[in-house]
Amino acid sequence: MEYITENNRIYAVEGGEEVGEVTFPERDGVYVINHTYVDDRLRGQGVASELVRRAVKEIERRGGQYKATCSYAQLWLARNRGCEITSPLSCLIN
Repeated sequence: MEYITENNRIYAVEGGEEVGEVTFPERDGVYVINHTYVDDRLRGQGVASELVRRAVKEIERRGGQYKATCSYAQLWLARNRGCEITSPLSCLIN
């Protein structure tokens, strides 16, 4: 599996085919993780988790804050960053 970062998007490629992605556009100085997708045949294999992990690392590398509107990313942040989910935009982290 190859992971490619382009601007505010990271996507996964397998066998020359795009099989997953996460997007994190910047709005008012905050990166919003707003979409995570993985091809059905790869679900449950950790691809979505790896995409979100890479997005968070990229945002941190840029020195940015982030929050999630994507339900998968919200759960990932809750499990991996200790962020309490109280609303769709509750996960603001520096």
